[in-house]
Amino acid sequence: MATEATSPAPFNVVVVGQQGRLAYEALLFVASLRTMSPNFKGRVLIAEPQDGPLWTKDPSIRNQPVRDALADLGAEIIPFESKHFGDTYPFGNKIEMLKALPKGEPFVFFDSDTLITGDLAAVPFDFDRPSASLRREGTWPQPQLYGPGYTGLWKSLYDKFGLDFESSLDTSEPDEYWRRYLYFNAGFFYYRCPHEFGAKFLEYALAIRDTPPVELCAQSFDPWLDQIALPLVIHALGGGRDTLPKGLLDGAVSCHYRLLPLLYARESDHTVAVLEHVTAPNKIKKVLKTYDPIKRMIYQGRGTKARALFDRDNLPRKEQAIRNRLKSNGYWMR
Repeated sequence: MATEATSPAPFNVVVVGQQGRLAYEALLFVASLRTMSPNFKGRVLIAEPQDGPLWTKDPSIRNQPVRDALADLGAEIIPFESKHFGDTYPFGNKIEMLKALPKGEPFVFFDSDTLITGDLAAVPFDFDRPSASLRREGTWPQPQLYGPGYTGLWKSLYDKFGLDFESSLDTSEPDEYWRRYLYFNAGFFYYRCPHEFGAKFLEYALAIRDTPPVELCAQSFDPWLDQIALPLVIHALGGGRDTLPKGLLDGAVSCHYRLLPLLYARESDHTVAVLEHVTAPNKIKKVLKTYDPIKRMIYQGRGTKARALFDRDNLPRKEQAIRNRLKSNGYWMR
């Protein structure tokens, strides 16, 4: 006898939103999610840092039209306190906000500079086996001439936290090549409980920042601290590189575009079409066009002109080269 397929368990989606660019990016994110993933049944949460001693300016979203537009799209603003990072390391928001999310409920975090370009509800997340974005470059560590190599640097961290180093390695990659070692972009990550994930993330990040192994004495932790701690957290919680089918997140279903000029320069025609479709309705357009980079890149056509500078089938290998070409032609905005 045939049985009905069970729907995937609901999960929450969260991005960080704060005054300025991130608030507008959060609105773009939610608009794309609602348009491209109408079957998504979970909560959409905007984690908002609150004013406090670690911020020189109030980071909360004080733009009422943006708050109203987010509410109209069914997003909920969830406040959280910054107790460890704030202005000195704003990437720490994605660590500290986890404690404010509903305990015991599966979540997917996305950086605010992400578009949903397909059906997020159909992605087969295994929330017991966390993972994160593999769309990254070998930004950390940077082995020094007379210091330890990749193996020595990474192993010092696994040893510090009592983790098995060997099982984290991708042995299909050569020794001392950065891809052999577990490393993610923190543009998305997920797990079955934000409190459990967040407690370990905070523990590891603070320990690396405050009492790093001696092997790391020549390494920089800013802005890489979250991406140094993240693979250790994922490994400790039983996750890894390939717990998701390839081609969905950072593929058909989501795009971590970073900044609008980079989106127009290098992303797919589909991604650009999604961006321009979800920003077209007058109600959201009225809010978004009050932010100058969005007004110029999307509504005044500068993005289309910037896109014409690049061949998507033959892009420069390094992102910096893309940025430099955009800057030299007057299309760089952030």
